[in-house]
Amino acid sequence: MYIARAIEKIILDTSKYYPVILVTGPRQVGKTTMLRHLVEDTHQYISMDDILQRRILSGDPLLFFKNNPGPLILDEIQYVPEAFQTIKHIVDEFNKAGLYYLTGSQSFHLMQNVSETLAGRIAILPLQGLSLREIFGVNFLDAFIPSQSYFSKRSKTIHEYSDLWYHIHRGSMPKLVKEKEMDWDLYYRSYIQTYIERDIRQLTQIADEKLFMDFMIALAARSGSLLNYQAIAKDLGTSAETIKRWTSILETSAVIYLLYPYSNNYLKRAIKTPKVYFLDTGLLAYLTRWLTPETLKNGAVAGSVFETFVISEIIKSFLNTGQGNPPLYFYRDKDGKEIDLIIEHGHDLYPVEIKMTANPSKRMGTNFSVLKKIPNANLMPGIILCQYKKLTWLSEDIVAVPIDYI
Repeated sequence: MYIARAIEKIILDTSKYYPVILVTGPRQVGKTTMLRHLVEDTHQYISMDDILQRRILSGDPLLFFKNNPGPLILDEIQYVPEAFQTIKHIVDEFNKAGLYYLTGSQSFHLMQNVSETLAGRIAILPLQGLSLREIFGVNFLDAFIPSQSYFSKRSKTIHEYSDLWYHIHRGSMPKLVKEKEMDWDLYYRSYIQTYIERDIRQLTQIADEKLFMDFMIALAARSGSLLNYQAIAKDLGTSAETIKRWTSILETSAVIYLLYPYSNNYLKRAIKTPKVYFLDTGLLAYLTRWLTPETLKNGAVAGSVFETFVISEIIKSFLNTGQGNPPLYFYRDKDGKEIDLIIEHGHDLYPVEIKMTANPSKRMGTNFSVLKKIPNANLMPGIILCQYKKLTWLSEDIVAVPIDYI
């Protein structure tokens, strides 16, 4: 059973104007499945997991493309960065839109080679795991910008997200979503082993794979928190520089997302440290050994995991519209005042608090007023994203919004 992806229309529309489309993202989020579903009738599929094809493309790109004149889907292209120069010559010669679809796990080498070689010829579109919209078949494609017009449009397609903690714990990987009987523990154990053995070894030399695994566990335990390199380094007995380098690898591989503080000259006391979020809460739960939805829901980290899940869903809503850099921030100052999320849309600022509660109150938005200090910014009504079942105004400038609206 194929689950339709929200980004499909963006990919097809973009392919009308660019000769090369690169779909990036972590392993097993459905990049290949989606592209084969969309264009396999018109494009030959070749995977660079095929050692012979990889050897030919790496050693003699001209011969490879002579044998495979295209149009092509080239899967796992990060293994053959040598191909980009030849692809550039071919697309310049034929000047044909939608000629090549590429997939690749995001890596430093892949993005560097693409940027240097195919600038102006390639559209790069990131894909994450399944969103709740996709899992529940909600046909709504707008990014989450909590305006009145958004609420009006979204209310026409509302679908109650039932068994929420099952989905938070199960994770967003398409295979786990579709195969409900698949062993969750075995899946993620294999996933991490593959990720470390194939992607991490390709990116950097790691002398101690167990230490890297411990690092991932330590970072997962801190999802939703400020990123303190020194504290993690101290816990693991390594250097802060090593932790920074490894964090960059997870970020570039799209396993984690760093949410940066909102920066403005008028917010003098705002801190500069980012917060870290895992983009797949199933992987987070596996690493931190919350083995069932019930223990996760009732455990000590439930609040931070819920926040991580909501942030991930909002990020996906932007990525699925083709926006690779969502305009998302948070606020925290030296006085301890914090706003979980700030969504910037033009001059409009939407402050958001994320709460597990089904009993929201306007008191939860007390810190929204700090943003009034910013000149030329239009502070919009604040949002309490929560598990209350109905969109409800709590005051003239604060509204409780069910997470079903994401």
